[in-house]
Amino acid sequence: MNRLFGFMSGRNGNDQLGLAMLVAALLLNIIFRMTRIFLFGIAAMALLFLVIFRMFSRDLGKRQEENRRFMSLWYDAKRSFSDWRLRRSQSKDYKFFVCPSCHNRLRVPRGKGKIQITCPKCGQRFGGKS
Repeated sequence: MNRLFGFMSGRNGNDQLGLAMLVAALLLNIIFRMTRIFLFGIAAMALLFLVIFRMFSRDLGKRQEENRRFMSLWYDAKRSFSDWRLRRSQSKDYKFFVCPSCHNRLRVPRGKGKIQITCPKCGQRFGGKS
């Protein structure tokens, strides 16, 4: 066991990007086995090789930067989906606007007609129809 720790010392190991690539490779492999489309099999194998390369890489700075960029994209996508779900669940009762100045998302009750909306963040006033 100590030999394994010694071998992996100074190497990247597994991270979130590697795990996501591994899951994608497994899904591509399942698709390949169901459809027998050779391109899916090649893509799955390429991803597996890339996962192994990243795990054993000694260039920690590059691998950590790749993982940081992936996590930033993942967080943005997750937040966008969460915001979309919230807006969708509240769309019967509220109308949503974006402040033209600071791009803050604002929620206004439906059925009030044409109104002046004041952004609580920057104080910008703009019109809208609820």
